[in-house]
Amino acid sequence: MAKRITLASGITLNTEIDGQKCGPWIILSNSLGANLQMWTPQIATLARKYRVLRYDTRGHGDSDSPLGPYSLEELTRDVVDLMDYHQIEQAAFMGLSLGGMTGLNLALNRHDRITRLVCANARADAPSFYKDMWIERIAIVRNAGLAGVVANSLKTWFTDAWLYHNPEESSRIREMILGNDAEGYIACCQAIRHLDLLPRLCELSIPVLYVVGDEDVVAPTSVMEKMASETLGSELIEIAAAAHISNLCQPAEFNAAISGFL
Repeated sequence: MAKRITLASGITLNTEIDGQKCGPWIILSNSLGANLQMWTPQIATLARKYRVLRYDTRGHGDSDSPLGPYSLEELTRDVVDLMDYHQIEQAAFMGLSLGGMTGLNLALNRHDRITRLVCANARADAPSFYKDMWIERIAIVRNAGLAGVVANSLKTWFTDAWLYHNPEESSRIREMILGNDAEGYIACCQAIRHLDLLPRLCELSIPVLYVVGDEDVVAPTSVMEKMASETLGSELIEIAAAAHISNLCQPAEFNAAISGFL
């Protein structure tokens, strides 16, 4: 059951808890443009062992959208405040895209709170073309709202075959994207425009699993292979026939990958 909670910072986040009441905690962080419902195909698998806490990132879903721009540090602090609210001393963390970037920053700067990390379909750097992409995206949303980016988002998130065979799910996800606050979306775009975590991945001291879709063009295999090579002792799993939102493209394969690690 979803519950909105107000953190020490004053921001209110929409959250949901599932799974074992006495199990270890795992926290799930959504991608840009999604909300906590994106993790629904993973809940049954995770709930067998974990107490699962998922939340809508600020600017998304039913969470607050305070005035932006946001920073990756603010998104990380929201997670720490969320853990403090629930008196969670340590937890595993799984994030995809924006959520994966949040997880990397969290593991680098608050490694005392995170036991292990699943970082899916995320980058750790922002080359010039990537920065330019977000400048363009922000301009589109400012001019046309989220309706201006929803078609391209779906094309990036999923393979053509998935979109063809899943029209009802595609429609539901379209509504999920459009249900976000446009200014909150822009503020999160600004948070990742200057992403610069790649040089620090060698500092990671917890177990890390990187997951990538073989058809992801935003965080392609070559990029995530580089991230894995910079992270001592990490694992990398490529999901076949999956694009940027690999956990929804191929939920069974994604669940098998994370189960082996977690």
